[in-house]
Amino acid sequence: MRQSQLFTKTRKSAPKDEIAKNAQLLIRAGYIHKEMAGVYSYLPLGLRVLNNIMRVIREEMNAIGGQEITLTALQNPAPWKKTDRWRDDAIDVWFKTELKAGGELGLATTHEEPLTALMTEYINSYKDLPRYVYQFQTKFRNELRAKSGIMRSREFVMKDLYSFSRNEQEFREFYEKCAEAYKKIFNRLEIGEKTFRTFSSGGTFSRFSDEFQTVCDAGEDTIYVHKEKGIAVNKEVYTDEVLAELGIKKEELSEAKAIEVGNIFPLGTRFSDALGLKFKDDKGAETPVVMGSYGIGPGRVMGTIVEVLSDEKGIIWPKEIAPYQAHLILISGGNKDVIAEADRLYDLLAEHGIETLYDDRDARAGEKFADSDLLGIPTRLVVSEKTLAEGGVEVISRKTGATTLVSESAIIQTLVGKQGA
Repeated sequence: MRQSQLFTKTRKSAPKDEIAKNAQLLIRAGYIHKEMAGVYSYLPLGLRVLNNIMRVIREEMNAIGGQEITLTALQNPAPWKKTDRWRDDAIDVWFKTELKAGGELGLATTHEEPLTALMTEYINSYKDLPRYVYQFQTKFRNELRAKSGIMRSREFVMKDLYSFSRNEQEFREFYEKCAEAYKKIFNRLEIGEKTFRTFSSGGTFSRFSDEFQTVCDAGEDTIYVHKEKGIAVNKEVYTDEVLAELGIKKEELSEAKAIEVGNIFPLGTRFSDALGLKFKDDKGAETPVVMGSYGIGPGRVMGTIVEVLSDEKGIIWPKEIAPYQAHLILISGGNKDVIAEADRLYDLLAEHGIETLYDDRDARAGEKFADSDLLGIPTRLVVSEKTLAEGGVEVISRKTGATTLVSESAIIQTLVGKQGA
C-alpha cells in the first residue's frame, strides 16, 4: 500500500469527548472512526489489525479442535424464552425490534441459546460427542453508558466457542486445554506477561469461572495477583474462603487494575436441559449434554494492546498483528535517484511477500517520522540521500528505537529474521 493512496489521514487530536487512550490513539492514527458513543467503524489499517488478531485466535481454536461457523445476529425469541432469558430483567442489555409483519426479534448479545438449539439436530448419540464450535460474530449490547473506547462498546465482534461434552470430566479436560490455548494467544499478542488467569464469579451459570485479566491502569476491574503462580483473584470473590481453597495467602498477593480480555466458564446442563439437547449413552440412556462457553473480544484485545504497549509517541504493534510488516519512508528532497531506489525496494519487498506501507507522500521528514511513530508498525525502513550515499537502508525498531544500516542485498533476510524472532 502506497500511503499517498490511503484515504485515511493521521490527525493531531482525537474528538474532545473521547477520553480513552486506546480510542484517542486509534482515531488519531486513522485506524477507527467514531460513529457515535460506543460505536466504531474499522478503517483499512484498523481492519487489518483486527483481522490479524482474529487469525491468531482462529489458529489456536482450530488447534484444539474448534469448528468455525457463523450464526445470525437476528434472534428468534423462542429459544430465549425457553431459558427465561428473553426478559429484560434477565439480560438488561437487549436490543429488540418489531417486525413490520408483526412479532419481535432481538440482536444477539451472546449465542448459547441459538447454538444449543441448532446442535439438537446433530447430537443424538455419545458417538457424536465431544464437539467444539466457535464463531466470530457481531454482538449488540445496549450498554447504559458506553466507555473505554473499543474496550466497551455497543456493537462489537466476539469470538465465542461452545463445548459439548458427555460428562463433567470430559468437559473439564477441554476446559483446561482451552485455558492453555488462551495463554498461547496472549503470548503471541505480546501481552502474556501482563495477563493472568483470574479466579472469578461464575455468575448465574456456576459458582466460579475464569477470566483472563491484563494488568493496566485503564482497567475497570480490581484483581489480586500471585506472580509466582501466575494467577489472580477478582475482587468480587476475594474472600478468606476462596483464598484457602486456592491455597494462597493475602500477603502473597498484590492489588492491580486490570482489563478482562477473555473468559471461560462452565454452563453445565442449564441450556441443554431447557432446549432438549440430549444424547443416548452407551447403555441407551438419555443424558443432557454438558456445556461450556469461551469468549474473547478481538476489538477489546486490540484496545487493550494499545493501552498497554503504546508510548508517548503513539502505538507499538506486536509483529503478529501489525497492519504491515514494514513501514518504508521515502525522504527524497526531490532526488530522482532516491525515489527510484525507494520504489525498487518497495517492489523487492512485495516480491518476497513482505507486506509494506510505503510513505511516498510529498511531506516533510519530521511529519513522516511522527506519523510512523503514531501508526506503530514494528519496523521502519528509511531511504534518503544519506542512506543512498552509504549504500544501505536505515532500519529502525519502533519498539526499542534501535537503528542499523543494512545493505539492500541483506534487507530481506533482516526483515525475515525480525518476523521470526
